[in-house]
Amino acid sequence: MGTTYEGEVDGSGVRLALVVARFNEAVTTRLLSGAREAIDTYGVRAEDVDTAWVPGAFELPMAARRLAESKRYDAIVCLGAVIRGETPHFDYVSAEAARGVREVGRDTGVPTVFGVITPDTRDQALARAGGAKGNKGADAVATAIEMVNLLRQLPQE
Repeated sequence: MGTTYEGEVDGSGVRLALVVARFNEAVTTRLLSGAREAIDTYGVRAEDVDTAWVPGAFELPMAARRLAESKRYDAIVCLGAVIRGETPHFDYVSAEAARGVREVGRDTGVPTVFGVITPDTRDQALARAGGAKGNKGADAVATAIEMVNLLRQLPQE
């Protein structure tokens, strides 16, 4: 049957960078809070985590790329909130942020996690940032740690 590879959510020895969008800060600070709780829960040392603030979700990929290329981090977690409005701005920003974050991970080989929520309303955003729907910031950290541990197991070339 071959080998089965599976990452664990054990943050021992994992170095993380968090990139957080300041736009919709009432939501993103809650995502960050959830991320920090998960960092604690999964055993990542506080001194192994750096945080960079960017103006908005559109700017997440640029900062994430710089951090990934620095070779200082095992994974990058991008946190943001793009709330649908009355114009197509939402569609452009959310799509480009997602595409950019994906490209960072693909191009650098550093797991880069899309922890950007894209709800229709502020209430839905708050529900996903520590409310009734959990905290997507915590989920993003768990994903990052799991990917780091999985990639450490996978064969290279």
